[in-house]
Amino acid sequence: MTLNEISKNLNIECSNDVLITGLNTLSDANENEISFLENKKYINDLKNTKAAAVFVKEEFASQVPENTVALISDEPYLKLAYASKLFAPKLFDMVGKEPIIGDNTTIMPNVYLGVNSIIGKNCTIMPGAFIGDNVSIGDNCTIYPNVTIYRDCILGNDCMIHAGTVIGSDGFGFANTKEGKYIKIYQNGNVVIGNDVEIGSNTSIDRAAFNSTMIGNGVRIDNLVHIAHNCVIKDGCILVGQIGLSGSTILNEYVIMGGQSATSGHLEIAPFTTIAARGGVTKSITEPKKQWAGFPLMDHRTWLKLQARIAQLLK
Repeated sequence: MTLNEISKNLNIECSNDVLITGLNTLSDANENEISFLENKKYINDLKNTKAAAVFVKEEFASQVPENTVALISDEPYLKLAYASKLFAPKLFDMVGKEPIIGDNTTIMPNVYLGVNSIIGKNCTIMPGAFIGDNVSIGDNCTIYPNVTIYRDCILGNDCMIHAGTVIGSDGFGFANTKEGKYIKIYQNGNVVIGNDVEIGSNTSIDRAAFNSTMIGNGVRIDNLVHIAHNCVIKDGCILVGQIGLSGSTILNEYVIMGGQSATSGHLEIAPFTTIAARGGVTKSITEPKKQWAGFPLMDHRTWLKLQARIAQLLK
């Protein structure tokens, strides 16, 4: 759609007819994408954005680059939510190529394969699995019963996805009106999973709002884990059962998180960090190769000493 057409849909005045292909963040948007500024802590990203247009409040309009159109609104985030629906893909593609299935791959009964899907060599896909449109699965993968892989997601080679897991479900994104009504932000990205990844049963990995939720090579994910939209899990990380990662969390290489631990969103954890069971990470960890525990989070040895002192008080 042109920017002019989008603006009319959103009741914003704009005469620019540049072709718009999608939405993106300020830092990643190109000259054919729209972005937004809601939080002023991203003002530097606004000044350097290459986006064709930005939803922005009037007080920040002067910070919009010369080649970017300022779409003035009192509620930029809400306008983004309405715009996201305009770019949401269809639930199913009715027209497309038949699935491509590699040599020595077994597709068991009651498996759904969407159009334009690609399944590599030596794979096994068990009954009840749903493989959406435009999904790509590499070689030597095992997909257990009732796994759901939403459209446009990508799996590498040598992956194992256990029963009931959902890959590519919508991230939890909503904007609210002044009256308090929640408006869905359509999640138009995907999930990209690397090579040699094993994911346990009944785990959910949300697709990104823009771009991709990323799972690196050699990652091990237990049962009942939730990974929110736009998270980045780098190579060799281990996530134990009942972990919850909030949106846009970045785990660097070989992070280990114990059972029922969790993170707030938009933070980064240094390589080779260990988070003990039930640890709550509320801010970024910048020093690598350290162990943490508790909530609020503290050095693991300090936490052990604290528990010992509490036990002494009870005596």
